[in-house]
Order: sequence, then structure tokens, then C-alpha cells
Amino acid sequence: MSVSRRTMLAGGTVAAGVTAVAATVGRRALSPHRLPLDGGYAPAGNSLDWSNRGSIRCFWHVETEAPLVALTFDDGPMPEWTPQVLDTLGKLDAPATFFLVGKHLRDHAGVVGPGGYDGHEIGNHTWSHADLAQLDADGVLRELQAAHDEIVLRLGREPRLMRPPWGHVGGTTLIAADHFGYDIAMWSQPVPEKQYAGDPDGFVQRVVADARPGSIILAHDVGAKSRLLVVRNLAAIVQGLRAKGLRPVTLSELLASAHAVRADTS
Repeated sequence: MSVSRRTMLAGGTVAAGVTAVAATVGRRALSPHRLPLDGGYAPAGNSLDWSNRGSIRCFWHVETEAPLVALTFDDGPMPEWTPQVLDTLGKLDAPATFFLVGKHLRDHAGVVGPGGYDGHEIGNHTWSHADLAQLDADGVLRELQAAHDEIVLRLGREPRLMRPPWGHVGGTTLIAADHFGYDIAMWSQPVPEKQYAGDPDGFVQRVVADARPGSIILAHDVGAKSRLLVVRNLAAIVQGLRAKGLRPVTLSELLASAHAVRADTS
């Protein structure tokens, strides 16, 4: 049976298309950005199919009538930057919440010294700043457990909050957080360092202008040089917030203010 040239070309085109699709799917399956095969909906395919509370609280701002905001710092501790932040906050008597990377705490515990985080709240930011959305339940547990243990060992404190790096959350993160009794703290206001790299006054004005009661402000005490903008202008930010009538508090205090408002109005 003879086959026309047109049929052969059409068949070749289809085959090439199938090959291209397969290659794309294959690349995605091997990509570091793929989701874990047993991830997705929290209990699906994971060994942790029965968690402590069966639910998790995840928040990115707090609905409150109290004039409170939360300053939060991720990724520390690291030399130079973290001591500067702690020193500024200490002089201004301004509490904040620090989400610590366990590996950084192990390597730089001496940076903060005994009691260096006194007056501030501590949260878990994983052991190695891993993307938890790409890990299965056991992988997320290992990241959180290692960081949790390091915080207890070095600081003698049990964290009650966690923040996933980059804000990436998968179902496995939810059940692992529940395992530790953590609430998941996101943010509503990242500080815009890159937009104001050469304009520190404009940077401070923008941060203060964007803040409102219940805001959770995200900053870092480690990273690219652009992030030094918040470290060097932290005092002006705190003073600007207070001049606006907003008081910086820890995340737990901010959350408690929401409960108090509901109780008063119920």
C-alpha cells in the first residue's frame, strides 16, 4: 500500500509535536520547580495523614482597630546586619519578630550573644531557607525540626510561628506546621528597597505611608546590598510610624489585639 507524501508529512508533524510535548513534560518533571509527587492537598499521599489540630491558621495582616503594626525580619542572624537591627530596635524600645534560618543561627550564634533577642519574638524560617512547596512531608518536617531544635538549643525558646521562604506554601507545609503547633505568618507590606535604592528619604516616607493598623511589614537582616536601606534607615521608619500614631509590636501582640477587638464588639 502506497503512502502519499502529504500523509507522511502530516504523520511526521504529529510525531514531532508529541515528541516536543513529551520533552516539555519531562523537563517539568525533572525541574527544580516541580511540585512533589506526593504533595498537593494536605493529607494526600503523605504519611502524616492525621495532624494535631486538623487545621492551621495562616495570616498576612490582622484586622484590628488598635494602632499597631508588626515589623518582621527574615533570614538572619548574620554578622553586621543583625547586630545593627537589634541595636537600633533596642535604643528605640521597639519590639519586632525575627524569622531565623537554623543554619545561620548555628553558624552565627555569637553574633547576637546571650539575650540578644530579648524583647523580640522568634519564628522558624526553616533550616536552610528551602522552598517548602517543593518538598514532601518528611522533607518539610526535617527542615522545620532542625531549625526548631537549633532555636531551642541556642536561645532557650520555643517558636510558635513559622514563615515559609518566599511565602511558598504547599499542602505538606500545612500539615508539618500543624505538627509543631505553628501558625503560618506571611506579610502584607514588603519594604520596597529596590525602588528607592538612591532615595532613603523617599523610602522611609513610602514605608510609613503604606502602613496601617494590622500591617505586617516584611524586611530582612541579611541579603543583597539593597536591603541595607532598611537597616540604615530603621530608626527613621520606627519614628515615622510612631509619628503617624502606629506602635510597632510583635506578631503575637498584633494577633492578640485582633482577638481583643472582636471580644469588645461581640
